[in-house]
Amino acid sequence: MDNTSSHTIEKDGVEIRLVPCLSDNYAVLMHDRVDGTTVLVDAPEPGPILAALGETGWRLTDILLTHHHHDHVQGVAALVEATGAQVHGPAAEADRMPPLDDALADGDTVRLGRLEAGCIATPGHTSGPLSYHFAGLGVAFTGDTLFALGCGRLFEGTPEIMWESLCRLRSALPDDTLVYCGHEYTLSNARFALTVDPGNEALVARAGAVEAARAEGRPTVPFTMGEDRATNPFLRADAPSVAAVMPTEGRAPPAAVFAEIRRRKDSFR
Repeated sequence: MDNTSSHTIEKDGVEIRLVPCLSDNYAVLMHDRVDGTTVLVDAPEPGPILAALGETGWRLTDILLTHHHHDHVQGVAALVEATGAQVHGPAAEADRMPPLDDALADGDTVRLGRLEAGCIATPGHTSGPLSYHFAGLGVAFTGDTLFALGCGRLFEGTPEIMWESLCRLRSALPDDTLVYCGHEYTLSNARFALTVDPGNEALVARAGAVEAARAEGRPTVPFTMGEDRATNPFLRADAPSVAAVMPTEGRAPPAAVFAEIRRRKDSFR
């Protein structure tokens, strides 16, 4: 992946740093300059994360996991050994994850120093993932549930379940929320989205911006919930322009529209 590890923003005294890992994964470090708390969201591999910690001088205190897939948790053991960080993650997937110090469920609030996040169950990609909304910072972490202009494959859920999860995020996250997802898939997602909703002027403009960003090696994460709400076809399965993909006459239920879009994306090249 392109070297985007210097992509850091600051919000209310908290530095948020994107850490590229593996071929297309992202981990994220959040460092509170007031109390020194440093939170890692997902651990695809230890090397780049330890390098970022060494470069910044931050001491890792907490690891927050979104779901059990290997490319999100395989760095946990080495990072805990190196730093002694506490591990937080979804109780519903605890039997398939590294040992959790703090097993979390839908509706819980996880407190990490001064930072607080609401836990939102978003099954579909896997059976029990959590997304995390740091409302005070205006930041959310959606793992492999919601991507920029896309969503995760349905490995352990049905289209109905995933559509409900996306609707939960669409309802819970304000437009100005900065969303961090687990992969840099946006270029492919944008190209596919244009096949579904080609008359969406906002999508056309965003796809052009994504093409330019990736050509220059810049990340497309984070993105705002507002721009995704307006352009992501998986969030817009109940919009007439997106529902037009259905081959049947009449209005199909949004979950059925979502299922058709997901089926098409699974074979998109």
